Amino acid sequence: SARATPGSTRRRAPGGVSSEDESSMEVAENGVVTDGLAARSARARAVARGVRSRPAKASVTSMVHTQAKERVRGVHLSPRKMANLAQQQKVRVGTTDSMRSYLKDIGSVTLLNAGQEVELAKRIQDLMHLESIKTNLEEESGPGASIGDYQWASAAGLSEHALNQRLRDGKAAKNEMIQANLRLVVSIAKKYANSNMSFQDLIQEGCVGLIRGAEKFDFQRGYKFSTYAHWWIRQAVTRSISDQSRTIRLPVHLFEIISRISKMEQKFSLIHGRDPTVEEIAAEMDMSAEKIVQIKKASQAPVSLAQSVGSDDSRTVEDTLVDINGEGPEKVSGKSLLKEDLENVLNTLSPRERDVLRLRYGLDDGRIKTLEEIGTVFSVTRERIRQIEAKALRKLKQPSRNSILADYFSSGEGTLQ
Repeated sequence: SARATPGSTRRRAPGGVSSEDESSMEVAENGVVTDGLAARSARARAVARGVRSRPAKASVTSMVHTQAKERVRGVHLSPRKMANLAQQQKVRVGTTDSMRSYLKDIGSVTLLNAGQEVELAKRIQDLMHLESIKTNLEEESGPGASIGDYQWASAAGLSEHALNQRLRDGKAAKNEMIQANLRLVVSIAKKYANSNMSFQDLIQEGCVGLIRGAEKFDFQRGYKFSTYAHWWIRQAVTRSISDQSRTIRLPVHLFEIISRISKMEQKFSLIHGRDPTVEEIAAEMDMSAEKIVQIKKASQAPVSLAQSVGSDDSRTVEDTLVDINGEGPEKVSGKSLLKEDLENVLNTLSPRERDVLRLRYGLDDGRIKTLEEIGTVFSVTRERIRQIEAKALRKLKQPSRNSILADYFSSGEGTLQ
């Protein structure tokens, strides 16, 4: 912290905060910009305009100054370094006092080194192992069964005291790992600050992903925890945006494609000074032009049926609809995309497996056929058809194939007509 030399004087602002303190104490250890920096910038702009500015009120600044002073004591930052930190940590969304306080609090937590991460990960894995034992006991005992500590400890080969001690130790390690990486959640949430979700909600969803990452982290693979947790946090944030930011939910993988197309269009416009054509987007995204058109239609914002049409406001969108009982464009687009993706997945199977599934589930004509009927078509027994069907379904459950269709069925779009 700054110290006055003998004989020097300080101009004090209201509330007991000196201007020198304000200029050196607004950046905490994590680089979060406090009210003082904004106040100082405002005074500097006023002076540049030739207007004499009033000293900023220090009711909030004095409290921030006291906390910041404790955090930067003994740390000497150059003005350029402080400016860089301020720029890096600047939050481009409106923040309340509670959010600003939260950002300061998580910034004061000491980061973990590699050895500390490994030690915490071992204790967390032990916690997850013990909890899995209890889960297995509950499943074996049936619905509504209550597992006591004695039964739990016996299954784990521990005394009740040892069990409770290891549970407390594991939970403490999990909490420490999460607290030390909350800044990572904020940094990822900032990248999606322009979405339709509030910054606070983005952080909350990111914390859910961070918790999941802490529970799944395997230190033996040699990765840093932040590298591993980044994926879980980003997945939680993007999934929440996909689920909650639109009136009509889109599958997560489709939402990510829409985001990539949007970024590509912005970059193209900056370089060429015009919007890209569908063909140019298709070439950049390595997709067909027809699919790009379908995706862009699905990404369009819904229009209210009560919206007025024309200048006299006498008619609404609903009045212009020919068939109000027909399927909406978003459902038609969703089915079209589903059928196309389903066709691509089926093409990864052998011809016989593909034909058996088409006949078994009526993918072509909507008529489901029995094993005996399909066996007659291929001149084999019904048991052979059952084996082919089972093998094909096992292949479809593989992550490389299953991930393409999983979001359709989780969102209720998996019915083919």
